[in-house]
Amino acid sequence: MLTDTIKAFKEYQKKMAAYHYAAGVMYVDGTTAAPASSYKARGAALKELSGISYQLSVSQELRDMLKELMEHKDELDFVTMREAEEMTESLERMSKIPQEEFVAYSVLTSESEHIWAKAKNTNDYAAFRPYLEKIIETKRRFSGYTDPGVPVMDALLDHYEKGLNTKILDEYFANVKEKLVPIILAIGKKGQKPEYPFMNAYYPIEKQREFSQYLMDVLTIDKERCQMAETEHPYTSGLNLDDVRLTTHFYEDSFTNNMFTMIHEGGHAIYELGSDRSLADSSLAGGAAMSIHESQSRFFENMIGRSKEFCEFVFPKLCELFPEQLLGYTANDLYLAVNRAEPSLIRIEADELTYSLHIMVRYELEKQLIEGSLSTYDLPEAWNAKMKEYLGVDVPDDAHGVLQDVHWGGGMIGYFPSYSLGSAYAAQMYACMEKDIDVSSSVRKGDLKPIIDWLGERIHKHGQLYKPGEIIEKACGGEFDPKFYCDYLAKKYSEIYEL
Repeated sequence: MLTDTIKAFKEYQKKMAAYHYAAGVMYVDGTTAAPASSYKARGAALKELSGISYQLSVSQELRDMLKELMEHKDELDFVTMREAEEMTESLERMSKIPQEEFVAYSVLTSESEHIWAKAKNTNDYAAFRPYLEKIIETKRRFSGYTDPGVPVMDALLDHYEKGLNTKILDEYFANVKEKLVPIILAIGKKGQKPEYPFMNAYYPIEKQREFSQYLMDVLTIDKERCQMAETEHPYTSGLNLDDVRLTTHFYEDSFTNNMFTMIHEGGHAIYELGSDRSLADSSLAGGAAMSIHESQSRFFENMIGRSKEFCEFVFPKLCELFPEQLLGYTANDLYLAVNRAEPSLIRIEADELTYSLHIMVRYELEKQLIEGSLSTYDLPEAWNAKMKEYLGVDVPDDAHGVLQDVHWGGGMIGYFPSYSLGSAYAAQMYACMEKDIDVSSSVRKGDLKPIIDWLGERIHKHGQLYKPGEIIEKACGGEFDPKFYCDYLAKKYSEIYEL
């Protein structure tokens, strides 16, 4: 009977989610608390878990269930229908990759991230390069299995957002470059920018940890379901609806690095925690796409965290924790300092205006790597050249250059454009939200609940029930338009720099 199949299908998803949960916990532990030498044992354990997950993903039992469900598609409720659609697509893709290669790739990326962290800390690109080479080779081979005839980069982009390809992105980045570079140049012509020494004062890490917990409270993050940890490169992992891990990194000479990391990763956490409870342990839990996920993190980091209203709200707390460092400064000084537009080396420290240029560098380089027109041996030199061309900065070493991001080490080739698209989506969501609620008033009071409720109703609760384009239309009442992003940045920075 169909009802029996549906029940078995739901239970099967729970089993798959359990293995995903176990592997996820091991990953988080490996990047936060595990001993340095544990990576080999962890890799071996992940190899076993990956093998089991693979078998579950392509088993005949699952095939039979999906076949029956899809034959009775019109009789299914919407959630079950979407689960069946997504898992059918996933099964077809997964079954094309030989199990031994899938498992080997899981081990490779686990080891690669460990080697990347060591290489970054010792400025040793040569140690990391062979792992990156293997990852690129694997990506090409897997793409040949799953998407024969499709350009590899298009297949990788589609993995992170259905329908995305290089043609769309090339046009998008050309548009952003055309609209934003003149503003960046105009700001540069303004001459010497104000200095804010408090930005690089000494900020005790223990006090920064206290401030991080405060920010979680302001963001209304449920600490019974989400915890903070520390790692080399911050991320958020939504293990399930009741276990979300948010990570950060502290620098004694930069409290804003952690401040905006917490707000950014907090946006991811809010999204993960906001999925409807009916999607728990299903293939539809979590974000609709990486770009939609990034829209939430960039929304909170930039539209909220870098706003004048938020700076005014949070400044008294900062003065309470760091009275000597902030003596003589005002909330407006904080606002101007965190919105200073100036080309920089490090992506995660970049201002809103120049941020997408950092993404362009990475997108263009990974395209060339995948296409084979750029060798991993020549990558650092190519990186340095593009940073000079697009941002006018000189890269002092690989630790501050090609090794600064974990993404390629983790196999996330095609992910970087999500950051820029997410920023653009966030700007459009912000413009639409302002029609319904008084955003400025809420932020000034530190009451973010109306904002989170608006996002929760239109975006978070849906999980992966809808495709990215459908999410944008539900939230904004129309298709994606990058004009909102360019207009938002032009207005904000024209006011700050009196252009």
